[in-house]
Amino acid sequence: MEQNNRQNESFHALIVGVNRNGRTNFEESMEELKNLTEACDYKVVGRMDQNLKSIHPAYYIGTGKVEEIKPALDSLEVDVVVFNDELSPMQLKNLEKALDIIILDRTSLILEIFATRARTREARLQVDIAQLQYLLPRLKGAYEALGRQGGGAGLKNRGAGEKKIELDRRRIEDQITELRKKLKEVEKQRQIQRKRRAESGIPHVALVGYTNAGKSTLMNKIIENYGGDDEKQVWVKDMLFATLDTSVRRIDLPDQKPILLSDTVGFVSNLPHNLIKAFHSTLEEVREADLLLHVVDLSNPDHEEHKRITEETLKDIGANHVEVVEVYNKADLSDFEYPKVNKRRVHLSAEKGIGIDLLMSKVSDCVYQGLRKAKFFIPFQQGEIVSYLNQETKVLSQEYKEEGTLLEVECKEREYQRFQGYLVN
Repeated sequence: MEQNNRQNESFHALIVGVNRNGRTNFEESMEELKNLTEACDYKVVGRMDQNLKSIHPAYYIGTGKVEEIKPALDSLEVDVVVFNDELSPMQLKNLEKALDIIILDRTSLILEIFATRARTREARLQVDIAQLQYLLPRLKGAYEALGRQGGGAGLKNRGAGEKKIELDRRRIEDQITELRKKLKEVEKQRQIQRKRRAESGIPHVALVGYTNAGKSTLMNKIIENYGGDDEKQVWVKDMLFATLDTSVRRIDLPDQKPILLSDTVGFVSNLPHNLIKAFHSTLEEVREADLLLHVVDLSNPDHEEHKRITEETLKDIGANHVEVVEVYNKADLSDFEYPKVNKRRVHLSAEKGIGIDLLMSKVSDCVYQGLRKAKFFIPFQQGEIVSYLNQETKVLSQEYKEEGTLLEVECKEREYQRFQGYLVN
């Protein structure tokens, strides 16, 4: 186990994992746990592993490993111990009693990250619900942990988290009910927005992928090249779960065909079920998209595993039916050739802006298949139709006649049928 010197204003964490039956991805999972812990502003000062056939029902790890951890807590000045799986309420209670220290599991760690990253009202409501649902079966252990913290001092000010712990079961259930009502109000607004987008006929393209794969960087580069407005750009930071709030932007492709592009929350292995359930409305953006851009960090040695986890998550949320283009990002940091297009795969560098045009051309091909050429004659008194066609279709020619406007357009079947009464040969 590695040992680091104590740093001022830094909370030290020991990470612990069980390798069950020689899991091939165990090392990757522990590295991810380290990254998640650091994303929560804890400094990882040590790590302990144990090979077991199955998880110990009372302690997660074996009792011998529990005794081995105790002296390390003092020598490394550990403030919190983080476990690589979700602990049962009994395991959490037993470990806190045996080690006399704050215990976090993978789920509570992710929930804590989400709580600090949530920026919109919807995201905050979703995270609050997930946190309370996680807390409910763990109330007894939480009360005892709070007592050992001396009212909350020692680790860091967990604010709303401590207030939640002080609530009894009935009050927490009531609070969940109230939060769900508020969330439903927000969801109604999102549903209205989705309905309007659907009625517009503009294809919806959603960015998905493992957390920190570069989705927001890619979105900003696309906005920079095709959006024409820096104020439309989304927040980017090199950290896990930098984006929790879905951002939707209108993009005009090189051939003037519009799309709606959305950035979404990143996925991670063992994403807590409560979070998937809480982010139901946000994830509907993915399920109802016309095309998914699956962003993969090609420079990450575990990118194939990350790709598999994302595909599994898409299946879990019911989005595996949506057409996908795989975007292999950060190719400049790998040995792969780029920019390059191979069927439904695009190699590019979002950071350098190389390969973006190839990607958008592929997007156009996917979402605008089956376009029809048509000529419409629109009387002057129905100028709103001319405005609509100019905005939502590709206008090949426009000619003003004595009684109206003659337009030749390239349009989807939807517009062709909608304005069939104005068709001319």
